[in-house]
Amino acid sequence: MLKICNVSSGYNDAEVIHNISFSAHSGELLCIVGPNGCGKSTLLKTLIRLVPYHGKVFIKGREISSLSRKTLAAHIALLAQSQELSFPYTVRTAVSLGRYAYTQGWFNSLSVADESIVSTVINQLELTAVEQRLITELSGGQLQRVFLARALAQTPDIIVLDEPTNHLDLKHQLDILAFLKVWAKEQHKTAIAVLHDLNLVHQYADTVLVMRDGVIAVSGKPAEVLNGVILKDVYGIDVRGFMLNSLAKWSMMENSTS
Repeated sequence: MLKICNVSSGYNDAEVIHNISFSAHSGELLCIVGPNGCGKSTLLKTLIRLVPYHGKVFIKGREISSLSRKTLAAHIALLAQSQELSFPYTVRTAVSLGRYAYTQGWFNSLSVADESIVSTVINQLELTAVEQRLITELSGGQLQRVFLARALAQTPDIIVLDEPTNHLDLKHQLDILAFLKVWAKEQHKTAIAVLHDLNLVHQYADTVLVMRDGVIAVSGKPAEVLNGVILKDVYGIDVRGFMLNSLAKWSMMENSTS
């Protein structure tokens, strides 16, 4: 689905990621982890051609530099950390913006097929009850689902998500990641998500890329790469020890109340 070959990119002639290579496959939820500033967000922006890059990025065998912006949007969608819309759209209108790649202009009416796709993703994200409400009236969890629905309305082969669970309570974090895992598997799509919570990565990721200083330090299955030695080396702290200590405290609390 996606193949990255020796890719480097950055901003204002300052390179942030260096000679990155990896592949992502259909049906897969791939998670990218690593400390702040290691290049995770820059990598995602590179995949959708928001920053200039050296190397090759292939989607289904086609190098993205050869694709028009609209064609690229039909293949890959982004759910960024900071999402905003300039106008107080209704939920349905906000989601409908995801069909722009398939229309001839901003103000063209959606086709019957477009409207059906919008209705489907609204239903999938459980937004039907609020689809005529203004997005300014929504909770944080509802708004995040609207932005995810807008990305899915692009009917992309790949969706890339930069900290999609940021600012969400635990239930909504679990809901979104569970949805993405099922979506990728059942629709034969690919989801690539930057996450900070390693517990969620353990629970939901099929493959993990661990980044450090603009390169991939290690990649593989969660059980293979999220071990104490690697995490301590990358994060500079005993992540595994901290998590085990936290688990022990939860266990003590449970025992004290039983």
